[in-house]
Amino acid sequence: MKKTLVAYFSASGVTGRAAEKVAKAAGADLFEIKPEVAYTKADLNWTDKKSRSTIEMNDPASRPAITGKAEAMSQYDTVIIGFPIWWYVAPTIINTFLENNDFSGKKIALFATSGGSGFGKTVEKLRPSVDASAEFISEKLLNRTSDAEIVEWIKSII
Repeated sequence: MKKTLVAYFSASGVTGRAAEKVAKAAGADLFEIKPEVAYTKADLNWTDKKSRSTIEMNDPASRPAITGKAEAMSQYDTVIIGFPIWWYVAPTIINTFLENNDFSGKKIALFATSGGSGFGKTVEKLRPSVDASAEFISEKLLNRTSDAEIVEWIKSII
């Protein structure tokens, strides 16, 4: 039986709300990627060159620690991963999640929320964090996307 997991990181709650809609549409399990140290509003100030998020995104080797682990990843065929777009890519905490789990042979779909930018080089930056047998199958921005559009996207990937 094919199973789907929706894993998401949400700094402000926007991506979390989208993830709940995606999980419902997919009939999927839901897992929140939580940082060991929560992000404060000051940490997320992208205009401050000394803010935590800016420092992390300027360091390609940055891997913010996460709490918990997705249980029994082997039971999932498809993993849908959601995150806010930071500096035209996924936050480096997504690399942490990918590197801490076995994605061998899995299909990976991505969704993001964004204040205005697209996916940029997201897949290119995430690809080295998973086994070569993992397949990135889709990416979708979910800014002001209707529930019906989410359902149609889900139908196209699972």
